[in-house]
Amino acid sequence: MGVRALTAALTALVLAMPAQAGVAEGAAYLEARRQPSGGFAEPGRAADSGLTAWAVLGLRAAGRTPAGTTGYLADKPAPSATDLALRILALDALGRDVDALVSRLQGLRRVNGAIGPSVNSTVWAVLALRADARPAGRRTVSWLLGRQRPSGGWGWYPGGTADSNDTAAAVQALRAAGVGRNARTIVRGLRYLRRLQNGDGGFELSSGRGSDSQSTAWAIQAFLAAGRHPGSAAFAYLHRMQRLNGSFRYSARYAITPTWVTAQVLPALARKPFPLP
Repeated sequence: MGVRALTAALTALVLAMPAQAGVAEGAAYLEARRQPSGGFAEPGRAADSGLTAWAVLGLRAAGRTPAGTTGYLADKPAPSATDLALRILALDALGRDVDALVSRLQGLRRVNGAIGPSVNSTVWAVLALRADARPAGRRTVSWLLGRQRPSGGWGWYPGGTADSNDTAAAVQALRAAGVGRNARTIVRGLRYLRRLQNGDGGFELSSGRGSDSQSTAWAIQAFLAAGRHPGSAAFAYLHRMQRLNGSFRYSARYAITPTWVTAQVLPALARKPFPLP
C-alpha cells in the first residue's frame, strides 16, 4: 500500500472512531501526573495550583476523581479573578462547598457588570457562578455581549483582538447564562470559530498560527454548548495528536506542556462543555 493510500486509510479509521475514544488513555496519563501533595505537575516540574485545577476538570469530565487534590487546592491562594473562578470550577466539580469562594468572586463585580479586569476574567466568573447554580447577573451578561468584536469573536480584554480560545469560552459562558443557542451573538461566535478551522480539521488560536489541540478542544466545546455538532474532522485532529503514553501533543510540530494540553482536551473528547454537569 502506498503512502497516500495508507494515510487515507488511517484518516478514515480515525474518522470512524467514536468521539470519546482516547479519553481513558488521556485520563490515565493525567492521573500519573498527580504528585504526593495532591497537586499536578508537568514532567520535571513542581506541582502548580492552576494546572491542578485544569487537571481536575479534565479528569472529572472523564469520570475520574483524583485523590488528595481537594485539600491541595483549598490551601492555595487564588491571586486573580480568573484564578479564583477556575478554583471554584474545580472544587465544585469535586463536590466541595464553594460558597466562601463564590462570595469573594462576586465581590469583584464592577459597576458596569464586568467581574475582574478583563473579558477573560468575566467569562470564567460567569462559568464559575453557573457551576454553583448562581445567576450570572443581567448586567454582567449584557457587558459580555457588548464585548463581542465586529469579527464575531471575543478577545482577552475589551477592545482586544479576538481569538478562538476566548471566543469559545465566551460562547460557553453565555449559553450557561441562558443566551439562546440561536441567538445572533452565538451564531456569529460560531461562524468566527469556523473560519479558524484548517484543512487538517484542527482550529487555530488566530489566523495564520496553525492548528493546535487546545484551540481545537475549545472550539469543540463551544459548538457542543450551542447544541451543534463540531464535525468529525475536529475530533479526528485530536485523535491524531494523542501520543502512545495517552497525552496529547500541543500541535503536529510541538509536544509541549502535555499535562495542561491533555487536561484541556479531555472535556472536548468527552463531549462536555463548561461548566461541567
